[in-house]
Amino acid sequence: MHSDGALLEGRARGPRPAFFFLLGTGRCGSTLVQEVLVRHPEVGFVSNVDDNLRALRLLGRWNNILYRRVPPRFTSKGGLRFAPSEGWRVLDREIAPLLSQPFRDLLAEDATPWLADRFRSFFEERARAQGRPVFVHKFTGWPRSGFVQASLPGARFINVVRDGRAVVNSWLQMQWWLGYRGPAAWHYGPLPPAYAAEWEASGRSFVTLAGLAWKILMDAFEAARARIPADHWLDLHYEDFLSDPRSHLERMLRFVGLEWNAAFERGLARTSFRTDRQRAYRDEIDGAQLTLLERSLGDHLARWGYEVKDRADASPASAPSPP
Repeated sequence: MHSDGALLEGRARGPRPAFFFLLGTGRCGSTLVQEVLVRHPEVGFVSNVDDNLRALRLLGRWNNILYRRVPPRFTSKGGLRFAPSEGWRVLDREIAPLLSQPFRDLLAEDATPWLADRFRSFFEERARAQGRPVFVHKFTGWPRSGFVQASLPGARFINVVRDGRAVVNSWLQMQWWLGYRGPAAWHYGPLPPAYAAEWEASGRSFVTLAGLAWKILMDAFEAARARIPADHWLDLHYEDFLSDPRSHLERMLRFVGLEWNAAFERGLARTSFRTDRQRAYRDEIDGAQLTLLERSLGDHLARWGYEVKDRADASPASAPSPP
């Protein structure tokens, strides 16, 4: 049996790794999904150390080994920790701020030769250094899948979907949420005319505005999914994942071409799956505002597999069958 180090060196000379991107609106559960998936010993990723010490260009050579071996208290949120990261600082430095701060989705046409080469080099260099057959990265906000696929042909995508009411409730509690400044100063560009009229009709409600942001992003995800080959895209409902982590992890591993093994089983045992926040929006959004929100999101919730039975009762439908 090879040691992790020997395996790493051997794989560095192996075939080109497969690239997978976890996508989601933000506050959708994609962080938990990523943190579980990258515990598989065959997966490479960008870490928060790579992001914070970006000038050193560490390339994450030991990310997987460290993440699987450090005590759980040093990988959990809430303090000093080592964990996978979206890497926005290092992406800004080594690729371009366009990737982290666009006011609209990034499409294939945005992948100019110069920019696509920088993007491809960033991920291929790290994948080679880490020597794992699969490399997983997470992007939240806009899908960016058109840009990614044009820059890294063959890339595949797992889209983590969460009930829009829960996403809105979480956004409103985040310090980085800029909706309180209005659409002129947030991350999502101008409101489409129909959405602008809806916001005005709500009395410029911030809850409704957050709901409109979720709709804008979900419109982008719907359009992005239509441009990607069906076997390169997987929708994962976060609520389904929490209710049955094992079956949905098996589904994801099949999608990325990996097998369940003992090391992954040990990593999974270190993870807790909380379900107590799934409907916190029922208590944390005012009743009248929640009524407005559900009226606004109703069609989108239905299209993505959620039902609104009454003012504050929603349950996700089953996630789509795996490709």
